[in-house]
Amino acid sequence: MTELSAAQYLKKILLAPVYEAAVETALQPLSKLSKRFNNEILLKREDQQPVHSFKLRGAYNKLASLTDQQKSCGVIAASAGNHAQGVALSAKRMGLKATIVMPCTTPEIKVDAVRAFGANVVLFGDAFDAASNHAKELAELHHYTIIHPFDDPDVIAGQGTIGKELLQQNSHLDKIFVPVGGGGLLAGIAVYVKQLLPHIKVIGVEPENAASLKAALANGGPITLSKVGLFADGVAVKTIGTETFRLCQQYVDEVITVSSDEICTAVKDIFEDTRAIAEPAGALSLAGLKKYCQLHEVKDQSLAAILSGANVNFHALRYVSERCELGEQKESILAVTIPEKQGAFLTFCNQLDGRAITEFNYRLNSRKDANIFVGVRTPQGVEELLTLTEKLHSAGYSVADLSQDEMAKLHVRYMVGGAPVGDIKERLYSFEFPEHPNALIKFLNMLGTHANITLFHYRNHGAAYGQVLAGFELDEGIDAFSEHLNALGYHYKDETDNQAYRFFLSQANSH
Repeated sequence: MTELSAAQYLKKILLAPVYEAAVETALQPLSKLSKRFNNEILLKREDQQPVHSFKLRGAYNKLASLTDQQKSCGVIAASAGNHAQGVALSAKRMGLKATIVMPCTTPEIKVDAVRAFGANVVLFGDAFDAASNHAKELAELHHYTIIHPFDDPDVIAGQGTIGKELLQQNSHLDKIFVPVGGGGLLAGIAVYVKQLLPHIKVIGVEPENAASLKAALANGGPITLSKVGLFADGVAVKTIGTETFRLCQQYVDEVITVSSDEICTAVKDIFEDTRAIAEPAGALSLAGLKKYCQLHEVKDQSLAAILSGANVNFHALRYVSERCELGEQKESILAVTIPEKQGAFLTFCNQLDGRAITEFNYRLNSRKDANIFVGVRTPQGVEELLTLTEKLHSAGYSVADLSQDEMAKLHVRYMVGGAPVGDIKERLYSFEFPEHPNALIKFLNMLGTHANITLFHYRNHGAAYGQVLAGFELDEGIDAFSEHLNALGYHYKDETDNQAYRFFLSQANSH
């Protein structure tokens, strides 16, 4: 790949013909959030594009740059999301043949959207890597041109037109927050903004569990992450692009990471100010903006965030709804030990000083003490939680804060009271795997003959991945069982020492 100079990128961005398919999107003030944070907070509404995502810009710019020979052969892309729709619509506008390779696990709504633009969809493999490799094979066989989702100068320049619009719409910005997956959007905006108004800070935002740019900056070059979280699937990229990294390393001021709960809260913030529903990756940059303001006590500045997309699976919104209060730290999840006697719950509630209880889970399993799983509204955040826990400790209660315990929030809250009967040697594991009809069958076939399953919890959140919590009675050693888990090919974690498990599901508290 030929490295372009900053001046060459500037020219490409200024001359990009993206508006033959894309539209100039609004830079909308978020009045409620601005008032709360004492800053002017603006949202770049890329959900207003015809495909509800910024990806159309880069895809169209790349297709427009192809030779007549390349156009006559057609184009191909591997994508399960917004890039697929961007390429499909761009090809339709230009009258080109487009093939999109999508994993078999891709939700039907996304497959239908790509087909509606006239592209040929090929379903292959359970994950992106398999689909990507198959796309390369098809490209070589049929002489298609591969349209890369981010690591291509023309794609980068297409995304950079957002930077051009930002400066035209508000030249007084202090900071711009940009979501990062493969880095094309961040690289394009940064290389443009820094040449014209270098005092404006350009800040990348990544999920904590998919921070490929942060890892690359620490490494001095692109590095492949062993795994990435899938919640914000639009930015779930294991390796930052080579060219995008070069530009980000040179022109980006800082990178900040946020949690899934903080992303959920940003989805809610966007809805409350605009009535738009962002996909998790689309709300990522606003989550970073908020966190940055809190960490650095930013006041009286003009800040912009990119709402990069709104192609969200509707059923995933229940997960967002459950987690957004935790992301803002306005709700706390506690494990509390209270006496097992009449009136104990009322006595405990009186210690909360009128705070709202959002959740309460309990089951009798001891005549002496009771472990309760309780959600409490804490509008003032961490300081209020500390005040509350100190008061409970002073009143003689044993309290554990589970607000940051992923297993507790995903599984245990639905399973309280499930301590086993009798003495068993149980170990607990959490699993994450692609969501498709055969995933659970594969799971059970692989493990069913090696260990007795003592606990099982699965709950689908409408995402492209499944989360399972499973307990096993092991007759063999842990090392031997780990070999079976590794052969399964799913990401897993040993949760046996998890405090939520100890409180509510293990034998330790069942006698």
